[in-house]
Amino acid sequence: MLPALLILVGAWATLQADLLSDRKVLLLPPVNFTIKATGLAQVRLRWDPHPDQEQRDVDLQYHVKINAPREDEYNTRKTESKYVAPLHDGFAASVRSILWRSHSLLASSWVSAELKASPGSSGTSVINLTCTTNTVLSSHTHLRPYQVSLRCTWLVGKDAPEDTQYFLYYRFGIWTEECQEYSRDALNRNTACWFPRTFINSKGFDKLAVHVNGSSKHAAIKPFDQLFTPHAIDQVNPPMNVTVEIEETSLYIQWEKPVSAFPVHCFNYELKIYNTKNGYFQIEKLATNRFISKIDDVSTYSIQVRAVVSSSCRASGSWGEWSQPLYVGKEKKPLAEWHLIVFPATACFVLLIFSFICRVCHIWIKLFPPVPAPKSNIKDLLVVTDYEKAAWNETKIEVVSCVEEAGFEVMESSVF
Repeated sequence: MLPALLILVGAWATLQADLLSDRKVLLLPPVNFTIKATGLAQVRLRWDPHPDQEQRDVDLQYHVKINAPREDEYNTRKTESKYVAPLHDGFAASVRSILWRSHSLLASSWVSAELKASPGSSGTSVINLTCTTNTVLSSHTHLRPYQVSLRCTWLVGKDAPEDTQYFLYYRFGIWTEECQEYSRDALNRNTACWFPRTFINSKGFDKLAVHVNGSSKHAAIKPFDQLFTPHAIDQVNPPMNVTVEIEETSLYIQWEKPVSAFPVHCFNYELKIYNTKNGYFQIEKLATNRFISKIDDVSTYSIQVRAVVSSSCRASGSWGEWSQPLYVGKEKKPLAEWHLIVFPATACFVLLIFSFICRVCHIWIKLFPPVPAPKSNIKDLLVVTDYEKAAWNETKIEVVSCVEEAGFEVMESSVF
């Protein structure tokens, strides 16, 4: 009985001590809260504990709330935090001290700070900014056999002056680069950018920050920031070395993984077999790089394959481009049949047009003028033919005399 009584008394004393402790704890808000831009679309939030806060509260934490450009919140034990967000419209956040005691939350009042929006005239920043990445083979180092290219396009702001010029930068992790290869519109304004090789890691989880600012003699151009997740904008390459073989009525198809930093097991495939004779499509989703199908022996088939990185290796993305079509089968390709008809018909048409032009423009006569013939006027040429026959040898003698007008030579020719 006594031990049970002592346990009850101890529990009651502990509860009273906790309640008394909660009443005595006064959480004070952090001080010196600042927000500073430390990179493209990146800020550093920093604060200090209140100097009057009791040091025995070792479980003190901080609740950070992002107010703009979009709402977000998280807890941290540190007094410094980095956050990635577009900054062209400004950034605002709040922080408070929190403490868990006896399954209840104690919290201080909020303190807030903000970054002002970037200067610039409304309607002058770029619109419809889109970016895509693609993995390419590296020829510079064996340590990084694959590198990622980046291409971004945009439209000119609706109120941007005609002399506006835009400039693009990207940041991935600690790396920041300025674009060096631009495409331009009819007014010579930059509207697209190409990075053949970047520091972007297709396997990484960091967000890609893209920043576009501009300049003009007639207005202040407002900058623009946008964040992209690598898996969402990655354009997967087509599978390599697609081969097709036919054995009787069986079609054997196989291929190799795309050019990518991801290993073989990280890809899923989609195979498209198209019967060009009857227009039938066969679509197969596969996790392997080979497939066998039954076909007939009187049709031609078009084979294409595309790939996607599976969710087991990274967040799901979009399907890549189809491989170039391979044609197999006994039936002639429609394109070849058209060649047999179109080429002769075209040649005949060209010859007909050429003949018509020559006739109308007298080109043939100019190129090949006729050779003048001797005059045949009876007044200018007198031909006298005498025939004498010998009865005993039946020899025919023909005498031709040519007499021309005065001033010309007289030619006589006798043929025996």
